[in-house]
Parts: sequence; C-alpha cells; structure tokens
Amino acid sequence: MNFVEKYLPNLYAYWYKFLNNCSATFRMFVISGLISFFFGMIFGTVLVVFKKDGIKPNKIIHAVVSGVINLFRSIPFIILLVFLIPFTRKIVGTAIGVKGAIIPLVFGTVPFFSRQVETALETVSPGKIEAAKSMGSGTFGLIFRVYLHESVPELIRVTTITAISLVGLTTMAGAVGAGGLGDFAINYGQGLNHQDIIYACIIVLLAFICLLQFVGSFLAKKTTNSRLFTKKVTN
Repeated sequence: MNFVEKYLPNLYAYWYKFLNNCSATFRMFVISGLISFFFGMIFGTVLVVFKKDGIKPNKIIHAVVSGVINLFRSIPFIILLVFLIPFTRKIVGTAIGVKGAIIPLVFGTVPFFSRQVETALETVSPGKIEAAKSMGSGTFGLIFRVYLHESVPELIRVTTITAISLVGLTTMAGAVGAGGLGDFAINYGQGLNHQDIIYACIIVLLAFICLLQFVGSFLAKKTTNSRLFTKKVTN
C-alpha cells in the first residue's frame, strides 16, 4: 500500500472506487460470460446440426439462426449498446450500471461465440460421425457423444478467445455508464488527467487477460494430450 501511495498517488486517493470498479468489471464478465456461453453453445450447435450437410438438415432453421447472428455481428458494439437501451430498460429496469450492461454484452458476445463454436464443431471428423450413426446414435447422441466430446480442445480455445474479447467489451460498456474499469479510466483517469489511474486499469486488464490465456492454453493442451494418450492406448 505504501508503494501505491508513493508512486500512484491519484489511484491511492480513489482506491476504494478502483476496487469497486474492478469488482463491477468482474461481475459483468462472469454473468454475461456464463449466459453467452450457454446460448452460444446452443446456437453454434444448431448451425452445425441443421446445415445443408449436417446430421439433421433444415434450411429454414439454419437460415434464420445464421441471419440473426450475422445481423448482430455486423453492428459495432458501441452502437449496439445505444440501440439496445430501450429494450434493456424494459427487461431489467435500467440501462446503466452492471445490471444494465449484461444484456448488451450478451447480444454482443453470443453471435461471435456462436460462430466460434460452429468452427470448432466442424473440425470433428466426418468418419467419426458416420461411425456413430452406424452404431445407432441418434441426433442428441451425435451432438453430445461425438461433436461436443471430440471437439473439447477446440471449444476451450474458442471460449478463451471469446472471453478475452468479452473483457474488451466490458470496458467499452463503461463508456456509456456501465461502470467498471472502462468507466473508471475515462472519468477518473482521462477526465481528471490522472495518468497513474489509466496505467493501473491497463495493468489489471492485462493481468486478467494473461490469466485467461494461460488457463485456456493449459486446459486446451491438457485435453489434447489426454486424447492423444487415449488414442495410443486404444491402438
């Protein structure tokens, strides 16, 4: 704490606000991340299952889901934030603070993650799918026992990419009153010309992103190695 007081005097003066905004960023990340993971996995799987050469082709469902995803992916997040303000107010009663940021963050993350999931699932070998079909696996069996099970390392990698992207979106949400480190850096750093506050926000975000990348890479490598070991034992 003496180090902070000596070298980061402005941060020390707003220390409790800084901690509160760190907490706000973390809450935005966790809540919107979990919701986005759930819906992203569903929509990404739907895109693979119902595509033209999928296990249960359906042009209408695929076209509708793909169209909606493309629509929201094409809107820059800062514009999406403003566009969703009336809808956010109707759903949660406010468009500011952590509560008001969740819906825009979900709308901004789900389309991106859905495409990432689609890409990950498409890496599954068609031969494994055909083999499972010949053994009598139904649609849900193919989804959970083949697609999702075989693409775990890739799903971890794309989840890591999406999580890092979500951190950036939470800071952008701070620019329109969502709170968090983005809001703190703008109002107390840039607004009051306290450069040490900006540095502190950057360091925290950098450390958080590095942690996410480390955990994601470790889990992806661990699951990949375990699969390679299983194949060798089987062979």
